[in-house]
Amino acid sequence: MSRAGLVAVALVTSLLTTAPVGPASAAPSAPPASSPSASAATADGFASVDALGQNGTTGGAGGAVVTAATTAQFLDYISRPEPLVVQVSGTITLPTGSSDGMHPVASDKTIVGLGGTARLTGGGLHIGLPASDGVTSPPAGAVHNVIIRNLSFDGATDDLINIQMFSHHIWIDHNDFSDGNDGAVDIKRGSDFVTVSWNRFHNHDKTLLLGHDDDNAAQDRGRLRVTYHHNYFDASDQRNPRVRFAEPVHVYNNYYRDNSYGVVSAMDAGVVLEGNYFHSVNNPARVDFSGGLGRLVARDNVLVECNHPVETRGPVVEPRTYYAYTPHRAAEVPAVVPAGAGVGKI
Repeated sequence: MSRAGLVAVALVTSLLTTAPVGPASAAPSAPPASSPSASAATADGFASVDALGQNGTTGGAGGAVVTAATTAQFLDYISRPEPLVVQVSGTITLPTGSSDGMHPVASDKTIVGLGGTARLTGGGLHIGLPASDGVTSPPAGAVHNVIIRNLSFDGATDDLINIQMFSHHIWIDHNDFSDGNDGAVDIKRGSDFVTVSWNRFHNHDKTLLLGHDDDNAAQDRGRLRVTYHHNYFDASDQRNPRVRFAEPVHVYNNYYRDNSYGVVSAMDAGVVLEGNYFHSVNNPARVDFSGGLGRLVARDNVLVECNHPVETRGPVVEPRTYYAYTPHRAAEVPAVVPAGAGVGKI
């Protein structure tokens, strides 16, 4: 059986053989047949690549399925060391407190919203060890194998999701992101093998940071391999994404509408930009921005009512070196992406 088939079987098996977890007041419940976590969806893009001792991204497959309907339940489940599929029911408010609203997620977790109304508000999720400039290679305890799907995030006092410190094999899929104080999904400090797919970003300024800063080559160069596909950048202003050092970064089949800029490749990063649709975007893609020049290969992108062309500079390592994929034609993106991106659609 293929690895994708084994992942699907493992996830389905975990959902059919759940064991009690935690106190009786927070006992796990079996998901209904229509629950998103009952699907056997498999990560694609860089999150699917076998590397760093991890065979693709399977999240909490093989662990118990639990349902969090309160803040206390949710924070307990996401911090546990064992594999878990954490279903989120309704709205959960994440406190600020001493954490500035950022709450750690442990390895081997699937966090998935039930239906189309599951929401995390007031705070964000932190995937990674505490920041340290002195760590320049992946530590043994790096956070890994996390799936986050079908959730609305809003109102964070910092980032909505922050991924850092060599975290790897992360899949962020079919979520809705808005109104965070800083980044929507920031990926930095040596993190690797991440896919951000089928999300809607709106009412947000600094959307996607990839790479910590211009002085962080020691952690970031040769890592930060990320796939961004089929996301709806719905008037999210900038950093869609803003990239430093990473190569390759694969940005394909995304729909951009009313943004100040789409993609920036800087500090010798390498981006492959293909099959995207830009409508009313001032700068669709740049390699001359701030810091050192980046590199960008562009193909089959559509620009409508944009003020500047796509800037290119190459070469860039091809994503097909790592994984297979079949993109939509760019002309199909305005119909396909808004219809499929966001919550309640898996």
